[in-house]
Amino acid sequence: MELWLLNHFSALTLTLVIVGGFVLLAVAGSILTCHRYPALARGDHNEMVGVVLGMFGAIYGIILAFVIVNLWTQLETASTVVATEATSASKIVRDVGAFPAEPRDAVNAAVRDYVHAVVEETWPRMKAGTADYLVAGARVEAVYTALRAYEPQSAVEQAYYEQAVASLDDVVTQRRARIDQSNQELPILLKVLVLGGALVMLPLTFLYGSRSRRIRLVFVGAVAALIGFSLLLVVVLDRPFAGDLSVSPAPFKESALAQFW
Repeated sequence: MELWLLNHFSALTLTLVIVGGFVLLAVAGSILTCHRYPALARGDHNEMVGVVLGMFGAIYGIILAFVIVNLWTQLETASTVVATEATSASKIVRDVGAFPAEPRDAVNAAVRDYVHAVVEETWPRMKAGTADYLVAGARVEAVYTALRAYEPQSAVEQAYYEQAVASLDDVVTQRRARIDQSNQELPILLKVLVLGGALVMLPLTFLYGSRSRRIRLVFVGAVAALIGFSLLLVVVLDRPFAGDLSVSPAPFKESALAQFW
């Protein structure tokens, strides 16, 4: 469901749907509750409601903060992994510049095929949550094959050759990390806890009483908006390769790799 929402709706639309939905639900719930129990509007239980809301709010706030910070860290890590993989691929292209034309062109062609496979084949799969290790795997082997086919003829070529192989090894390492991260998501227990906490906090605000209907609805709506924004962040950050805030494949089109596009 998360992937479908992220891939079919913009961040603005999701904000309107999730945050707006929570606010409307809260306002409607408060109105219906006070209509069913008119005594609540007098605020006789506000002291007790304040204590309960404060306690639940503190606990729920800590949980949300932990989840959001963790998801944000994962997004930054995924961005770093992608940039590192692309940088390593760029280093290969730069290093083989010390080779003769034929082996250099063979390695560059293999790297070109790899970056195109990553952007055009693997990225849509990661966005859909179906990435696997087989996609673009043959392209990586082709780069290894191109490097193995050439034997350095001088100390300078040998030095650049070793650097190119080391960079290719880094590409493989970061590629595995990238695909692993694309398949990760928030554990189901944490999802239940986050959503369940919202469903507990929201009805508690209905018990807040005020003789001014406008003030009561503003209070309830503000709390609902805060909860809605928090849940929006959880949904958007949970999948680092899907949605408007997803990690971009742009690094694979920059620096020394730009010549392949």
